[in-house]
Amino acid sequence: MKFGTKAIHAGLEPDPSTGAVMTPIFQTSTYVQESPGKNKGYEYARGKNPTRMALQNNIAALENGKHCLCFSSGMGAIDAVAKLLRPGDEVITGNDLYGGTYRIFERVYSQYGIKFHYIDLNKPENVLPYINANTKLFWVETPTNPTMQIVDIEACAAISKKHNLTFVVDNTFASPYLQNPLDLGADIVMHSVTKYLGGHSDVVMGALITNSDDLQQKLAFIHNSCGAVPGPMDSFLVLRGIKTLHLRMERHCANGKQIAAFLSSHPRIEKVYYPGLENHPNHDIAKKQMRDFGGMISVTIKNATLEDTFKIASSFHVFSLAESLGGVESLVNHPVTMTHASVPKSEREKVGVTDNLLRFSVGVEDIEDLIADLKQALEK
Repeated sequence: MKFGTKAIHAGLEPDPSTGAVMTPIFQTSTYVQESPGKNKGYEYARGKNPTRMALQNNIAALENGKHCLCFSSGMGAIDAVAKLLRPGDEVITGNDLYGGTYRIFERVYSQYGIKFHYIDLNKPENVLPYINANTKLFWVETPTNPTMQIVDIEACAAISKKHNLTFVVDNTFASPYLQNPLDLGADIVMHSVTKYLGGHSDVVMGALITNSDDLQQKLAFIHNSCGAVPGPMDSFLVLRGIKTLHLRMERHCANGKQIAAFLSSHPRIEKVYYPGLENHPNHDIAKKQMRDFGGMISVTIKNATLEDTFKIASSFHVFSLAESLGGVESLVNHPVTMTHASVPKSEREKVGVTDNLLRFSVGVEDIEDLIADLKQALEK
């Protein structure tokens, strides 16, 4: 089954009681049992809900995975993976990382005796000196947030397998339409479903996908025990959003390419971070492991102060200055004061997250309007 067909049909069946094409919103907290212990597979909605189960089956299929668990947020999903660890364990991850991921690693789990190493992953072999008997988890984003670094998933998977590490890939920026890390050797794929999967800026949700029965069993225990589960209405909205994922991603990619080209030639732009550009580091890896290059672009404004950058960020008419990404509408973000404010200045500047950096989530509007908006804002 091809991707577009899976997005619309995989894991879904018409409702047996009515024939409804769309999975109903099962807005219930509990389920009647015929007798104690005898039920139809559902006992209490924290554990299972039919709307959520349909969504999990659908997302698993999109990632070519066997199992999926949906969480009440992307951070809830990350938290569940972190709960696989024990005091004394060590984690290897990238030095360009979503600020929320860095925050939960450093300000929550480091307090429990877990050590995190933040490494330049442009070359996978950079991690080798940091692997020891305590290393248990290898966490990767690709493309990274916000400097769009590309990490070689297959090479990192080989290192993880050799050293018996659990290898997790945050696939949020690519979406399963562009990249399937399980096929390249990842043990777990994580999504902030809030972003491209939901696609309409109306849901907060996370997901974990795996082919491992053992990992699924452990994560499902955490999922049920700790209770970071999404509601049926949110699950319904994401099911609806996924039905157009392939169509939206085509337009995100097409618009992204044109905007990256426009920004690359603009005199006010110092640097463009976009994996589709031939001069982007690891562009060849991106071509190998991705089907296209997405709609996420970051830029640095030439000779711009923080105030100059604020002025530009606040001058758009079509792009909205806002957190998040991956919706149908175009957004502009200032990572230093928004998504990455929790990362110390010394750490974020090492990878280019500077005061004059802006991140664009390119939407699906008409490209002429988006470029016109960029032109007028960059004149400020």
